[in-house]
Amino acid sequence: MLPPLRFEPILKPRAWGGGRLPLSAQPSRLAAAAAAPSKPVGESCPIGESWEVADLDEAPRGDATSIVAEGPFAGRSIHELRLSHEDELLGIASRGPRGAFPLLVKYLDARENLSVQVHPSPAYARAHPKAHLKTEAWVIVDAAPHARVYRGLRASTTPEAFARALAAGTVLEHLEVFEVARGDCIYLPSGTCHALGAGLLVAEVQTPSDTTFRVWDWNRNDPARPLHLDEARASILFGGAQSDGVRGVVRAADAETLAAAGVTTRLLCGAPAFRLEWMETAEAAAIPIEATGVPEVWMTIDGVVRWQTASGELRANRGATVLRPAAVEAGEVVLAPGTTVLRAFCPSPLDRAT
Repeated sequence: MLPPLRFEPILKPRAWGGGRLPLSAQPSRLAAAAAAPSKPVGESCPIGESWEVADLDEAPRGDATSIVAEGPFAGRSIHELRLSHEDELLGIASRGPRGAFPLLVKYLDARENLSVQVHPSPAYARAHPKAHLKTEAWVIVDAAPHARVYRGLRASTTPEAFARALAAGTVLEHLEVFEVARGDCIYLPSGTCHALGAGLLVAEVQTPSDTTFRVWDWNRNDPARPLHLDEARASILFGGAQSDGVRGVVRAADAETLAAAGVTTRLLCGAPAFRLEWMETAEAAAIPIEATGVPEVWMTIDGVVRWQTASGELRANRGATVLRPAAVEAGEVVLAPGTTVLRAFCPSPLDRAT
């Protein structure tokens, strides 16, 4: 059995980043509402991403592999744990490329619009073994008024029309646009053209890949951010091919909801690559910890989560992310009043059983 695991966040400077990461260093949502907007962390090099759980780099101390922050495995990388405790960590979960942990979990803080981009389509990935699928979902943690996301191309857009739009700089005319609010979920199967808009703080859960092709970058013309038009044209899906049967936009108010044991749970995404649930408590709630055979990732969006097992107590304050191993030590997880958690379930072969 393994204890719950909390990792050190890996902070990534991005040209479009803001000043709200790491989330654990910022005031609570209620306190932040009364405070002045935070200033970006270094105007020339703002933090845009915080990688919470990452297993992309096989180097023991690479910048794409998570390191355990505390407890009996402090200082060990997720890659090392996977090699030494694979069955306990992953159980029956489907593995990522090279046997990696099947999810990459991040926070994104967009002060500016992100580039319009696409990840390899299934056909492109089959033809290019080093280009892995990147299916992802954004869950909105905070949103400026009228903040928006760009998801998918209009049904009427053809490859020829989109190619002309790229040449003319009129790409936005072909993108579907959605205003979003806290708790909304945007699902993006690999091959879907998309962009995250300015003013958004999101949690991103995705398959373990960092293959991204820029389609259009808001005319920034930054040599450090080249476009990848040939790869993008070969990957972008059009029309009905953009849907894999999973709802693309789920509003928090419209999500399937279950209330039990003091916890209100909303199902935001039930895709083959992951399942996402948004959990909220008005009062304190206690949930037994039992091994399930599949790992989960719990992101404390607000409040406090206390994990109590034989290895001791692991306290996950706002902004902390905890990996619950497939064979986790028994115990109890206690959610304080006013706590919000995004819970991500790893995929397994059982998800595809009929």
